[in-house]
Amino acid sequence: MKSAYELAMERFGGSVQQFSAEQKEQLSEVERVYEAKIAQAKFAAGARLEACHGDPEKTTQVQADLVVELRSLETRRERKKEDLRNEFKRS
Repeated sequence: MKSAYELAMERFGGSVQQFSAEQKEQLSEVERVYEAKIAQAKFAAGARLEACHGDPEKTTQVQADLVVELRSLETRRERKKEDLRNEFKRS
C-alpha cells in the first residue's frame, strides 16, 4: 500500500526515493540528535526565564533568543538530513 506522499509524488510526476534500513537509521539518528538539542535549548531557556524574576524586558529577550535558536536548530537538522539524502543518491 502506498502512502499519501507516494501517491502525490506519482501524480505530480516526481519520484520517491527508497532508503535502505541503514540509511533510514542514519536519518533517524540526525532526528534524535537534533530533538535532544532542541530539548536542551528549551530547558536552558526555562532556567534563564526563572532567573529573570518576572522582568518583562528580560523575559521577552529570552523568549526571542529561544525562537531564534530553535529555528537555527531546525534549519541545521533539515540541512543535515538533505545532505544525507543527496549522499544516498550518489551511492
